[in-house]
Amino acid sequence: MATMTKKKLVQWDPADVKAELLAKYPSKVARKRAKQIMINEAQGNETPEISANVRTTPGIITMRGCTYAGCKGVIMGPTRDIVNLVHGPIGCSFYAWLTRRNQTDAGPDGENYMNYCFSTDMQDSDIIFGGEKKLTQAIQEAYDLFHPRSIAIFATCPVGLIGDDIHTVAKRMKEKFGDCNVYAFSCEGYKGVSQSAGHHIANNQVFKHIVGENDAEKPGKYKINLLGEYNIGGDGFEIDRIFKKCGITNIATFSGNSTYDQFASAHKADLNAVMCHRSINYVADMLETKFGIPWVKVNFIGADATAKSLRKIAEYFGDKELVDKVEAVIAEEMPEVSVARADVRTRTEGKTAMMFVGGSRAHHYKELFNEMGMKTISAGYEFGHRDDYEGRQVIPTLEVDADSRNIEEIHVEPDETRYNPRKTPAEFKALEEAGYTFKQYDGLVPDMDQGTIIIDDLNQYEAEKLVELMKPDIFCAGIKEKYSIQKLGVPMKQLHSYDSGGPYAGFKGAVNFYKEIDRLVNSKVWSYMLAPWQKNPELSASYVWE
Repeated sequence: MATMTKKKLVQWDPADVKAELLAKYPSKVARKRAKQIMINEAQGNETPEISANVRTTPGIITMRGCTYAGCKGVIMGPTRDIVNLVHGPIGCSFYAWLTRRNQTDAGPDGENYMNYCFSTDMQDSDIIFGGEKKLTQAIQEAYDLFHPRSIAIFATCPVGLIGDDIHTVAKRMKEKFGDCNVYAFSCEGYKGVSQSAGHHIANNQVFKHIVGENDAEKPGKYKINLLGEYNIGGDGFEIDRIFKKCGITNIATFSGNSTYDQFASAHKADLNAVMCHRSINYVADMLETKFGIPWVKVNFIGADATAKSLRKIAEYFGDKELVDKVEAVIAEEMPEVSVARADVRTRTEGKTAMMFVGGSRAHHYKELFNEMGMKTISAGYEFGHRDDYEGRQVIPTLEVDADSRNIEEIHVEPDETRYNPRKTPAEFKALEEAGYTFKQYDGLVPDMDQGTIIIDDLNQYEAEKLVELMKPDIFCAGIKEKYSIQKLGVPMKQLHSYDSGGPYAGFKGAVNFYKEIDRLVNSKVWSYMLAPWQKNPELSASYVWE
């Protein structure tokens, strides 16, 4: 069987690859895209500027999701005992139906609403005459059936266009029920550049309506919140297993396998550990401002990264008992990891990967590929901001554009009675002088090798062109890219929702990842893949500007 001609990476200079990616675009589009495609020349943290968090050019088939997807799907979707009610046509609600493989444990009374798809199912008449009456009825029905602690309402594009006042409806129903917190999210799909806007909107409302509602003391000597972890494929279960083994109490996870009470009790933690900063840094900053809880960046994707993050948490608390326990757990867990790593490296050493995923995931998974001896030759984010690439230090220099102004900015002040700095100024200073970093992340660019290609908001055309030119051994992205990439003869691993497999977090997750990637990159089946149009081309086209 005929196979595609493979070009070796060494045949391609990064500048030539960039030129090839831009060659098909009209000149105006090419100039814009050139700012979002960067050849990494960074040394340390001295990074060139990349254009990010800008709208996709109309006509380009982007890999991004919408604002609604970020709010409903990413942030609120993984919560198990909050009824998430989508106000809009049924098409948008399909995304509400457990499509991201967020896993959960049912509560003590069996509460788990993630298996349900709640929607107002708006029809033509509702669009014409307004949907507030139908929304009111749907809220009442959900309450009568389940008597939940909370009901969250999500606006879709048509709702924003016709002007339904979902917040007034929510307030009225909350007052009527008395024992159910009802609130709404103005997360219409078009409202921001990408799903990143939806993260911000969701975090704002959770903080306004839930955080701080439960003042009951929580047991535990070392209490933390885990922010930016969504329990895809059971990642959160593995991280919680490790925490319990170390004696660390996880008060709240934002928001995988999470509950209303977890959100309500988040202010009782003594440290916020932030995984995906892009999706959740807003909450971390607000918790620090209002309640005095500091935050640090962690990464539990990769065995070495997991060990480093556990040590970072232990160092913060400064208790020898915790430090010793963490070291004991690492010593117990690492032998299995080391054996699996040594085995797969004999087959994965020197192979290449590309990663174009959301949030901090590309940065995180690079750790795992490093552990396998694999080189990441190109990477980027679907909805990243400049700080995700260049580091948090660039935030003060970022300009507020028109899209950002669509998102409500919450002004947070220290709580008059509950603001409590977790350490004294002298203790914070001692940690920082010892090299400890609070509220800081370096971003993707400093971690990438010199000469690698970094691309923001990769689209379908560019993905296929990259694969054609550079022939990576594996391509990592989302479901939209999966089958087109596989038809090019390259294995594609979904890292947004793990279409299969997992967990990949923590020590056991690292072993799972090693074995799965080993199977993917060393299978011969991919060389036999031919797309239908390669066997029998039927259509051809040219661009009007050619």
